[in-house]
Amino acid sequence: MRSSFSLLEDPLSHIRNRSSSRSVGLQRPTALLRTLGAIALVGVTVVGCASGGVGSAAASRDPNTKDWIELFNGKNLDGWTAKIAKHETGDNYGNTFRVVDGIIQARYDQYGGAYNAQFGHLYYNRPFSYYLLSADYRFSGELYPGAPSYTLRNSGIMIHSQDPRTMPRDQNFPISIENQLLGGLSDGKARPTGNMCSPGTEVDFNGKPDPRHCINSTSKTYDGDQWVHSETLVLGDSIVKHIINGDTVLTYTRPHQKLGVVTGYDPAQLQDGKVRILILEGCMDPKASNYKRYYVKSNPAACR
Repeated sequence: MRSSFSLLEDPLSHIRNRSSSRSVGLQRPTALLRTLGAIALVGVTVVGCASGGVGSAAASRDPNTKDWIELFNGKNLDGWTAKIAKHETGDNYGNTFRVVDGIIQARYDQYGGAYNAQFGHLYYNRPFSYYLLSADYRFSGELYPGAPSYTLRNSGIMIHSQDPRTMPRDQNFPISIENQLLGGLSDGKARPTGNMCSPGTEVDFNGKPDPRHCINSTSKTYDGDQWVHSETLVLGDSIVKHIINGDTVLTYTRPHQKLGVVTGYDPAQLQDGKVRILILEGCMDPKASNYKRYYVKSNPAACR
C-alpha cells in the first residue's frame, strides 16, 4: 500500500519536518506528495506495521510508547521516488519536488509553459500495512496556467496505491484511494476537506458499495493559508478513517479496484475488485500446518 500527495497550482506545496507531526504510508514506495493543488505538508512520520520490518531504529521497550518513524529527514529526498505523468519513474521533472529550509515543496516554476496534465506523486520507498498517517498541511500560491479549475487548492494523500514502477509513462494517477485535501475558496461556500476520491478504485460506504468517485467528509471549511492537521488511519483493506483536527470526518471500508478515472494505466495492474493485502505476520514454525515461508514477523500463538 502507498500513500501520496498532490498539487496543481503554482505553489508551494511542502512538507516540513516537525517532531510534533506524525504521518504514515503503506506499500512501497509510499506516495506522499501528489501534484494537484498548492499545498504544504508538515512533518512526515509513521507509526504502524511495515511489511519489511516493524518499528523505528530506536524502538522503545515501553509497550505504551508509540514508536513513530520519521519518513522525511528535513534535508533531502533520500528514501523518496518521484513519478510525474508523461515522465519516467524517478525523473523529478522540472525539480518539481525539492527541499527548502526543511520543507518539501512542490513547485512548477521550471516547467516553462502550461501544466499539460503532468500530475506528480512523490513515493516513500518502504512498505507499510496497518498504520496511522498524521501531517499538517496548508495551501498557498495561485492556480498554475493550464491546470484544471477543479485543482484549485486541491491536493491529497494517496493510500493503497500501486507501485510507481508499475505505472506507464503517461498514466495520470496511481490506482489508489485518495484522502482528498481541499482548501476553502473564501467565497462563503462549504468545501470540506478529508474527502475520499477513488482513481481506479471503489469503497463501501454506510455498509454497501458506493460508486461515487468522491465522497465528501463532514469536516468544516478551512479558508486561507492556515495549517490543518490531517490523520489517516488505515487498517489493511478493512477500515479507513479520515481525521481532521482531531475529529473523525469520514469512515469507509473494503477498498477495492474498480475501473474509472485513471488513464494510461497497464491493464494488468487494474482488475475489478482487486486490492489485496498479504499478511506477513504469522506462524514461522516449519512444523506447524499453517507455516508460511514468506512471513517476516513471527506470531507463535497463531501456530496450529
